[in-house]
Amino acid sequence: MPDDAVELGDLVMRMARAQRRRFREALAPWDLSPHHARALRVVSERDGMRLTDLAEALHIAPRSATEVADGLQERGLVERTPDPGDRRAVLLRVTDEGRRIRAEIDAARTADAAELFGRLSPGDRAELARLLRSLTD
Repeated sequence: MPDDAVELGDLVMRMARAQRRRFREALAPWDLSPHHARALRVVSERDGMRLTDLAEALHIAPRSATEVADGLQERGLVERTPDPGDRRAVLLRVTDEGRRIRAEIDAARTADAAELFGRLSPGDRAELARLLRSLTD
């Protein structure tokens, strides 16, 4: 069993690297990095969030969240607005352009995932999902 465990670990790592590469390639038309795309998704889902909340959601340092938000703001995908509850703080809000780009990215990722996982039968996809959940829960 230990040899199998090492091989399984290697296969999971290869798959993770391949998935990261596919994600970067899928984002190429928008010239966005994966961490910018993840941040855009988080801000879109929690419109009106503080930078500290973004940092926590992405598991990054607050300074890094500021840099990511700066990059999204420069592209016109998010904006900073005053926090009505604390005038010292700002909230991140997704712009109309950010919503449009997020929808396009979601569609591209959905198509890519369908192509990749379409290689598996529906039963195999369900089994893979079950196995991965059991390892990550």
